Amino acid sequence: MMDSQENVLVNPSPVEEEAKVTNQEALAPEVSTADEAPQEAAPEKEPATEPVVEPAAGEPAKEEAAAEEPAAEEQPRRVYQTKQEVLERVKEIAHGEEPPQKDEVEQLKTVFYKLHIAEREANMKAFLDGGGDPEQYQVLPDEDEEVFKAEMGIIKERRQQQFRQQEAEKEANLKRKLEIIEKIKAMVTTPEEASKTYQEFKALQTEWREIKAVPAERANDLWRNYQHYVEQFYDLLKLNSEARELDFKKNLEAKTRLCEEAEKLAEETDIIGAFHKLQQLHAEYREIGPVSNELREEVWQRFKAASTVINKRHQQHFESLREREEQNLAKKTEICEKVEAIIAEENKSSADWDRHTQEIIALQAEWKTVGFAPQKMNVKIFERFRTACDQFFTSKGEHFKALKDTYKENADKKRALIEKAKALQDSTEWRSTSDKLIALQKEWKTIGMVPKRLGDQLWEEFLGACNKFFEARNAAGAGQRGEEHSNLEKKRDVIERLKAAAEEAGEGLQEKVQKLVEEYNAIGHVPFKEKDKLYEEYHAVLDKLYKELNISVAKRRLTKFKDSLKQVAERGEGALDNERARLMRQYEQMKQDIQTYENNLGFLSVSSKKGNSLIDEMNRKVAKLKDDLKLVMEKIKAIDAENKPQPAQAEKAEKAEKAEE
Repeated sequence: MMDSQENVLVNPSPVEEEAKVTNQEALAPEVSTADEAPQEAAPEKEPATEPVVEPAAGEPAKEEAAAEEPAAEEQPRRVYQTKQEVLERVKEIAHGEEPPQKDEVEQLKTVFYKLHIAEREANMKAFLDGGGDPEQYQVLPDEDEEVFKAEMGIIKERRQQQFRQQEAEKEANLKRKLEIIEKIKAMVTTPEEASKTYQEFKALQTEWREIKAVPAERANDLWRNYQHYVEQFYDLLKLNSEARELDFKKNLEAKTRLCEEAEKLAEETDIIGAFHKLQQLHAEYREIGPVSNELREEVWQRFKAASTVINKRHQQHFESLREREEQNLAKKTEICEKVEAIIAEENKSSADWDRHTQEIIALQAEWKTVGFAPQKMNVKIFERFRTACDQFFTSKGEHFKALKDTYKENADKKRALIEKAKALQDSTEWRSTSDKLIALQKEWKTIGMVPKRLGDQLWEEFLGACNKFFEARNAAGAGQRGEEHSNLEKKRDVIERLKAAAEEAGEGLQEKVQKLVEEYNAIGHVPFKEKDKLYEEYHAVLDKLYKELNISVAKRRLTKFKDSLKQVAERGEGALDNERARLMRQYEQMKQDIQTYENNLGFLSVSSKKGNSLIDEMNRKVAKLKDDLKLVMEKIKAIDAENKPQPAQAEKAEKAEKAEE
């Protein structure tokens, strides 16, 4: 018979769902539980023929089970409403006499950080509801958290000390049990000696049961050796057969009851609780003495079969849990990669920062929907996620701090332009002030952004100053625009009279045209939009008139010149030659003037309206010069005809005429 906390059939998984902490709670310093896990001994063997059930595939190894503590009875969990209640209980455990219990410590840690996160989120919500800027919110240090960490450190040290004491006690218990085995071994010599030492044997059995846990790795061998020599002792005992049969019957009834209880555990919905209950049943089973040889294997196989069902459910539960945790780890890793990818993107504007902020907030919300990762990775993956988020929001804060400085500088520049605009708003120097205000408006556009509300306010102020000036200017220019429209009508009337004169022709046309031109030029400005169209219409009529006038005038001049040649000839010999020479000089000068005008035309830009007007004017001058040039050439021909020049001279004059044509 053995102590109920020394041996179990199988080793339970050290993973407990209740020991998990939320992702946010992982911010707290982890209290190591690797050396605080409950101690569970290795499976024992039923006397004589009961085999040891090996752990199923996927079950934790014996070395893991060695780190487990005895499973305490399930107690109703206390409900904590505030962090202060949690801290008070943590301090009681840290400085009290009672040994720290792992389940309660993990519960306190989970509850504290749930309350801690809820309090921090409430503070942030209150800040935002009060109109605070999300980028300006800062998480302040929590003194309660620091106290909690310090007290948990004390508890951790106490648990480690408790574990070391337990290990020392196990070694001492092992030594005592080995001594008992040696004593029983010495008793197993002859039937006579066994009968004499029966009471001493029963005392050794009682002492064995009183000894608590031993190192797990020695439990199986120790139990087998103990059972081996106990069975040898019983075989040698010359006891009353009826008493022995009665003992076997009582043991059979007790073990049958344990088999029934083990079989009922298959209906339990609490898989973890059923597993721990099975461990207790196995401890009781080992404490019960042997049954008759013919029933030993049958009873043991029944108990073993019921145990196998619970063990498989327990194994499948934790395999499923580990699978879900691995899936959660993959999901959380993917979320971390998405956040890190967002950090790697360039934020060219505030809109980019806002868009990326919403994406990260969405990923944070998604993170909260994902369950726990494996315990050894849970803290690490959360630290990776938190570090990435902190990096983004730190960079965002720095960006908007710099942007705030830029906004201030831009606002100062715009205020300076407003002052300049206000200084000009009452000016009556319409042209120069208009140019200055337009320049200020262009400069305004070159200045960067400011916060929208302030930007709208500054723009309204600046626009008000500009509008005040332009409204005054428009009011003053209303009369001028009326005069320009009147001038437009007058000039159109002159153009119509020029068109009528072109149709009438006759004597006095030149004088009439000249008077209309003078009248046209005396009229003032017209609306700017009508200026070019009016100019083209006016000069089209004028060019037509001048062309007709030049032809008729040239004919009259040539006739008059021919009539005067006789008077020139009467002056004496050589007078006609002198006149011819003068005309030739005039002819050459006019040729040079024409060439000069034509060269200048090549340098003018036809892209501007001013350039087009100048070109038209120069073209008219060139046309008139060419008409005058022909008149001079006709005069030279008339002199040559009067002088009857030599054939060579006539040929030369004719060539010159053709060249001009």
